[in-house]
Amino acid sequence: MGAAIANQILGPSTGVGPVTLKVGDLDAMAAYYSGGLGLHVLNQKGSTITLGQRGVPAVVLEHTPLLTHAPTSAAGLFHTALLFDDPAGLASSIYSLARHYPSSFTGSADHSVSKAFYFDDPEGNGVELYWDRPRAEWGWKDGRVRMTTDYLDPNKFLRDNLAEDGAGQSSVGAATVGHVHLKVGDIETARAFYVDTVGFEITAEIGTQALFVSAGGYHHHLAMNTWHSRGATGRWPALGLGEVTIDVGSEDDLGGLQERLTSRSIAIRNDGNVLAFEDPWKNEIQVRVGA
Repeated sequence: MGAAIANQILGPSTGVGPVTLKVGDLDAMAAYYSGGLGLHVLNQKGSTITLGQRGVPAVVLEHTPLLTHAPTSAAGLFHTALLFDDPAGLASSIYSLARHYPSSFTGSADHSVSKAFYFDDPEGNGVELYWDRPRAEWGWKDGRVRMTTDYLDPNKFLRDNLAEDGAGQSSVGAATVGHVHLKVGDIETARAFYVDTVGFEITAEIGTQALFVSAGGYHHHLAMNTWHSRGATGRWPALGLGEVTIDVGSEDDLGGLQERLTSRSIAIRNDGNVLAFEDPWKNEIQVRVGA
């Protein structure tokens, strides 16, 4: 790969960092992500709580009680997807949520590359809990990964993978943010921004409905869809998505991204550690060298 081409895409060490949510009821949301899902409180400072596992932040809750919910048709967060190390850990967290928040479960699917379970938190933010099959089992053709939406029986998954003492092991599953799925107004604009400018590579598409992108051959680090938000314009301050963090592998990656954004006259903020900017729908993106 030539240097000029390499400078246009994000490096293979790119991943997704913590997702910040603006929340109305801080206590209820913290209880869901800790007592329900099994994340640990890593830090609490004023009206902000950071949760994660093994010292790695996954979800940041920012108390903003004066904000209200945006309509379903607005751009913003579709879901935050937490990736588990193994099926047993995933099953443990699913079991815990099912016990403590049974009405939050919204569905499950076998996506060929992964097994995924979907929930809504108490304020309606989508949450995906998933486990990846080994990369050697992923199917690729012409640079696109095969992702399906096949039936996955949640009860059978729990029977097959939950330890006998699973009821007391809700935090056993080590989880980090694997990907984030956003609601956007149109896919062509999303492609121009997240692929041509930010530097992700396309891994899958569903016509004009959804786009999946990644770095380094992952099935997707970000996805964008118009299923509920076709035609949406810029967001206004509301509960829900605060910001998405992207971790890149080097200062060169960060510098190349800054050059691409600047060349397209996209406003940026750079405090020396984090490069912050907005996508065309005012979803806040922060990029840093991997913490």
